[in-house]
Amino acid sequence: MKISSFAGKPAEPWMLASIPGLVAAYYTGIPDAENPEERVVFGTSGHRGTSLKNTFNEWHILAICQAICLFRAEQKTDGPLFMGMDTHALSVPAFATAMEVLAANGVQVMISQDDEFTPTPAVSHAILTYNKGRSSGFADGIIITPSHNPPDDGGFKYNPPSGGPAPGSATTWIENKANEILRAKLKGVKRIPLAEALQTSSTHRYDYLNTYVNDLNNIIDMAAIAHSGLKIGVDALGGAGMHYWEPIAERYGLNVNVFNKTADPTFAFMPVDWDGQIRMDPSSEYAMQNLIGLKDQFDISVACDTDYDRHGIVTRKAGLIPPNHYLSVMVDYLFQHRPQWLAKFMVGKTVVSSQMIDRVSARLARKVYEVPVGFKWYADGLLDGSLGFCGEESAGASFARMNGEVWTTDKDGMIAALLSAEIMAVTKQDPGALYDGLSSALGTSHYDRIEAVATTAQKQLLGKISADQFDQKQLAGEHITSTITNAPGNGASIGGLKVSTQNGWFVARPSGTEEIYKIYAESFESEAHLKLILVEAQGMVDARIGDG
Repeated sequence: MKISSFAGKPAEPWMLASIPGLVAAYYTGIPDAENPEERVVFGTSGHRGTSLKNTFNEWHILAICQAICLFRAEQKTDGPLFMGMDTHALSVPAFATAMEVLAANGVQVMISQDDEFTPTPAVSHAILTYNKGRSSGFADGIIITPSHNPPDDGGFKYNPPSGGPAPGSATTWIENKANEILRAKLKGVKRIPLAEALQTSSTHRYDYLNTYVNDLNNIIDMAAIAHSGLKIGVDALGGAGMHYWEPIAERYGLNVNVFNKTADPTFAFMPVDWDGQIRMDPSSEYAMQNLIGLKDQFDISVACDTDYDRHGIVTRKAGLIPPNHYLSVMVDYLFQHRPQWLAKFMVGKTVVSSQMIDRVSARLARKVYEVPVGFKWYADGLLDGSLGFCGEESAGASFARMNGEVWTTDKDGMIAALLSAEIMAVTKQDPGALYDGLSSALGTSHYDRIEAVATTAQKQLLGKISADQFDQKQLAGEHITSTITNAPGNGASIGGLKVSTQNGWFVARPSGTEEIYKIYAESFESEAHLKLILVEAQGMVDARIGDG
């Protein structure tokens, strides 16, 4: 990846989004339903786009919301719908549009108590809290967020009664119905004015913040953190959970200093990310330069992305801990410090996450449940009690309560951040030092990801590739032990290819939004071995997808 000369530096004024322009385009743009670029497309995390390219505007949200209403009716989901939103500029108008449609359809909508922003994990927590013990009248939810994407972007996600990201069967149905509505020029969309929608009897206020905060001691040892006196730094990143930190500190007696707790839709306070874009990614060393610069002032420092489903952990000695490293530490710690957890609990990981997780799990005698990329693959396992922990290399994770019951079935950046303080309070070591211990005992991981140019046709070929197209016996000097296109945990397609050897592996997957494919790779031998894997992996893939 080519690193921008602006990476890690303060954003220049010309980089900042024009918020009036974004909002105006949201209301004036009309998508062409026959243009694939302007249709509703649900990826691994809902529909995303920008009003500047006619890929996220009022028509999209009107169509999606009406489609969700029809889907709820078909599924007989007639409980309340919990709705949250983050601090991206397009989230507020999208929220307004959604309210107009949901209210017109008579959906019982639960919006935040004081019109505050609501993070993803608080919505998932609310859905599961409501549904617990019920046999009918189940709740579901909507989260308006493009995650850590740049300020120009908007996003819209549907969470079914399982509380986590919707499975492909649901998103495909909603996507197809929404595009059908777009082609019909919004015929069939029910809508009432926002002022009326907010006052209708089907619109309710819900205290997301206190319901979530007051429950935290059932998943994190908050008393241990308080008694330790740890000084915790928090970069709130101007996100949906920025106003949660001070109530958490007050409720549990924590020593917390919070920065960037003002909603600025331009995110002008953010250092520029690796590619010259402003991106609220707590796992990026470039985007996290502000907190890294403050690391010596705190015992441990944390951050979450804009909708608070991803985490970033900074320590004095290690700096920003790579997500794969922290996931491994979380697994190692949790399964040794949660005595009420069931012996059957498995460790969930994606096909592109570090094999260090497998090695830690094996040492703990825990089975690994390996799935394709996307947190939706974990929701059922977290809900039915077969998974105790789930994580993905892009800094997303969730895990069970102390008593083994489900907490959320979506990613939760806040509990991952708070767990880092618990780990330090209990073990007297920071997560970076603990990872060094794992590395000494189980091997040193060398991990990287690269991107390669690919046409749409080439990406389609890669997404449908089969293992029998490969007859190679070796990768980077080692015998190939497996070549798979389906995840071993649930048998679902990984949308690409994974090739493994005794000491390394690579995964090649097409990007859903760019004309590239991505290669993830890891070696437990050396950096040189890792580079050889990457080179040979690209050669193997290019030889199969050719000119498309």
